[in-house]
Amino acid sequence: MSDYQLNVGDSAPNISLPIFPEGELKLSDYRGQWVIVYFYPKDSTSGCTTESCEFRDALPDFSAANAKIVGVSRDSLKSHANFTAKQSLNFPLISDAEEALCKAFDVLQLKKNYGKEYMGIERSTFIINPEGNIAHEWRKVRVPEHVANVLETLKALQG
Repeated sequence: MSDYQLNVGDSAPNISLPIFPEGELKLSDYRGQWVIVYFYPKDSTSGCTTESCEFRDALPDFSAANAKIVGVSRDSLKSHANFTAKQSLNFPLISDAEEALCKAFDVLQLKKNYGKEYMGIERSTFIINPEGNIAHEWRKVRVPEHVANVLETLKALQG
């Protein structure tokens, strides 16, 4: 039994949020396609930059598998704009400043840094199937090899 409220098989939350480059996005906009949703702590930090760039570089492989990629953090649209431009990201980034999607996916966890405790995003990735259900999840993600694992798992789920 998982400690999380949202688990494999559950319907993905359908919350409309602002995205960079423009507009709003809700996960149901991608019904009929596979969606990779990855939550990361902060734009332009080393681990988040590495992870985002690996997803960027793998986008053709995900596209070939009929999958969209969406990144989510609590950063502002302006921060996402700078991050996207600096790293040449080729997929939308959701700005979840109010933490609605983070809370719905249960990725906010108590973290410690230099002795201080705070609520932060636990690096997590979800594969959502074309019906809008969570097909696979990774919690407490370690960046090395992660994007390759996501692609491999996606292909296995597709049969």
